[in-house]
Amino acid sequence: MGREHRLLVLLVCLVLGGALTAAVLGASEGEGPHEAMSGAMSGSASGAGSDAGSGAPVPGDFVDIRDVPPTREQASRPGPDASTGSFAVDCGRNEEGHYNQDNLVISPGLRHGAHHTHAYVGNRSTDAFSTDESLAAASTTCRGGDRSTYYWPVLRRPDLPATRPYEKAAAHGNTGRILTPADVRLTFHGNPAGQVVPMPRFLRAFTGDAVAFTARSDEGVKARWGCASLPDRSTTRYPRCPAGDRLTRTLVFPSCWNGLDTADPERTHLLFPAANGVCPQNTFAVPELRITLSYDAPPAGAPIALDSFPEQRHSPKTDHAMFVNVMTDDRMAKLVTCVNTGRHC
Repeated sequence: MGREHRLLVLLVCLVLGGALTAAVLGASEGEGPHEAMSGAMSGSASGAGSDAGSGAPVPGDFVDIRDVPPTREQASRPGPDASTGSFAVDCGRNEEGHYNQDNLVISPGLRHGAHHTHAYVGNRSTDAFSTDESLAAASTTCRGGDRSTYYWPVLRRPDLPATRPYEKAAAHGNTGRILTPADVRLTFHGNPAGQVVPMPRFLRAFTGDAVAFTARSDEGVKARWGCASLPDRSTTRYPRCPAGDRLTRTLVFPSCWNGLDTADPERTHLLFPAANGVCPQNTFAVPELRITLSYDAPPAGAPIALDSFPEQRHSPKTDHAMFVNVMTDDRMAKLVTCVNTGRHC
């Protein structure tokens, strides 16, 4: 009886083990990129293996800018009602050292929700717990009193030691010295198909795809990398620039607003226009924000790495940026008038 009992127990264990294995495999095969990101974030938050699987940029992530063909995009001919102006905002280069691992736009109220470090210009108070009221009351680095917040993941030299506290805080494979931009340009542009309407105050905006490396397509990849000396060439890879040049990253935000919401978990309150500038049905064109960051080009062959989620392996395709409009209604009205009348302010 004892021998038969042991055999029965063994048989039950084998059956249960097989079922469990099948369930795990099935769940893994059905896991999409965004669920994978959530799983990785949960693992990172637990502190288990914070650097495991973080990876590093591989040679294929880099390209000599001189090997990138010039961009031959056909510019849309502005229509008779086009808004052809632009409005520049000077908010400095983050000389104040405003960094954190929060993301007010994507994960409000969650401390260290980004799991990588963001650099900020504009509103000096922005963190995970910011509210419309706290943003409106805070000081700003922008000239002219714009209290909006503009932020993006930092770029690092992983071969150089991190010496400052904020350089060490993110972990999860995001290590090395943070590069400070030599120049930060924030410009709002019009729409080639028609006039733009004011953005509502406290509108939240996001561009790019933080999980592009594991996404099924490059549809969400919005950042373009390049070198200042060859402005007609851009790439989704890290560019190798000539000595003495500047490396650039440019992020363009969606500019078609649904007219109702200032925030949306699915980010459907702001959409991109068609190539000719026409907005999707039931949306309205608002000023288009472009952020251009310039860095003194690293020495030939020096590694660079964008902060990212661990499983995204610091891919340049995962570049992204966020914006919260905290301009006064009067300042936004001046911006819209400038853009709609074709001036450059």
